[in-house]
Amino acid sequence: MKLLQKGKVKEVYEVSDAELEFVFTDQISVFDKVIPSLVPHKGETLCRTSAYWFNVVQGLGIRTHFLRVAEGNRMRVRRVQVIHEYSKLSPRTRNYLIPLEVIARYYVAGSLHDRLKDGRVRPQDIGFPKGRVPAYGEPLPEPFLETTTKLEKVDRELTRDEAIRISGLTSAEYDALLDAVLKIDEALNTVVRKRGLIHVDGKKEFAMDSERRLMLVDTFGTADEDRFWDLPAYEKGEHVELSKEFVRGYYRKIGYHDRLTIARKAGQPEPEIPPLPDNVLKETSDLYISLFERLTGEKFR
Repeated sequence: MKLLQKGKVKEVYEVSDAELEFVFTDQISVFDKVIPSLVPHKGETLCRTSAYWFNVVQGLGIRTHFLRVAEGNRMRVRRVQVIHEYSKLSPRTRNYLIPLEVIARYYVAGSLHDRLKDGRVRPQDIGFPKGRVPAYGEPLPEPFLETTTKLEKVDRELTRDEAIRISGLTSAEYDALLDAVLKIDEALNTVVRKRGLIHVDGKKEFAMDSERRLMLVDTFGTADEDRFWDLPAYEKGEHVELSKEFVRGYYRKIGYHDRLTIARKAGQPEPEIPPLPDNVLKETSDLYISLFERLTGEKFR
């Protein structure tokens, strides 16, 4: 097979004109940095978790690019065109990756909390009364959907009009895409809550198939793409991170994130990210395995 793309944590191989193979590696990245440590079993947990959710979504009547798990950390998927020039996309284009990411948020957390604090997002923008100061971890009055670019070097937020313009979608197709995100998450949120988890936020990506039907692609509902909290702990007022956020927290704690942020703002060389110590590496591996089992209801081994 021919290697088409090597990402931070996933490799994409050409199987045929119609099929690709994803290889989920044990690499892990945070803050756009690949950590010089391999997390045992991480790739397999992501592959199998994604496969589980794709089967759930197909049961909802929503098309996906998922074909099958080839083996533990390898997945076969339908192939679509990746067209970087927005001007080449139109409501007549078929079998292509829609160059958008949709982030659905259900709680005040992560970058949304940061933007609320510094005023880039107002409480009324996310359904709260004007002047209200939402607390970290507070549920949103309604789902908050944001659309960003997918194929640009740095993701940027898009207005509805710009998202439609650059994606080749009609207004109705764009609305159908957002509706699909909410329908998928309604099922996901229900499943994980029964398993003692809260789905805080997550991203989705889509394509149009050869008949220009909406199709869910890439991966979702995993510890890398989505944020999950432990439900019993949340009910006690704690926010126990059960996702890659656990690793981000380690690098914040040791001061690396602050050093990286200062260097980036000053335009200076960025400090190399140190490897994870053995004890944190084991905790991370255990977290990925445990979350796979809780999300899917399956045993890892």
